[in-house]
Amino acid sequence: MRTAIEISLYPLDADYIPSIKAFIDRLNTYPELQVTTNAMSTQIAGEHARVFEILGKETAITFGERGRKVFVMKVLGGPG
Repeated sequence: MRTAIEISLYPLDADYIPSIKAFIDRLNTYPELQVTTNAMSTQIAGEHARVFEILGKETAITFGERGRKVFVMKVLGGPG
């Protein structure tokens, strides 16, 4: 089953751009994901289990970096 997720990262830090850029750059290394970025969010699409496996790994890396961060996600799934 394919799943699409709209995700926004809000680093609670004045120097927020490097964290956002690093997260998006890492997502773009996965050829199985379709990643589309705009000014407010990033849309990720792919096979449900794999999308959440990748997000689990990459959000953990982001949370492990300096400073607190917030992710906001909307998930669209189900039979097409």
